Amino acid sequence: MNDKTICPRFESALDILNKRWTGLIIFQLLEGPQRFSHIESTIGISGRVLSERLKDLEKQCIVNRKVYNETPVRIEYELTDKGRALEPVLKNIQQWAETWVDNETLI
Repeated sequence: MNDKTICPRFESALDILNKRWTGLIIFQLLEGPQRFSHIESTIGISGRVLSERLKDLEKQCIVNRKVYNETPVRIEYELTDKGRALEPVLKNIQQWAETWVDNETLI
């Protein structure tokens, strides 16, 4: 990268992860399949925003929505292989934050 331009794929990846709450949703789903209400309460995100982000992540093939034929209907969200591939990236960000982000600078 001598020409000072950013790789379009890198820029697209950052666009995906830069959407508010997206990184936290993916990080939460690293624990395994979860229901909407569990993700919502654990992260503290509004249902409307969570629904939007999950739809975006489904379109990107990062999250899979699984509907169980039960009464009442049970729906779980889980990471695809593409989503799971983000685990080392997010774990490295977590480790960096624990080392370098000061609690006093948190907003």
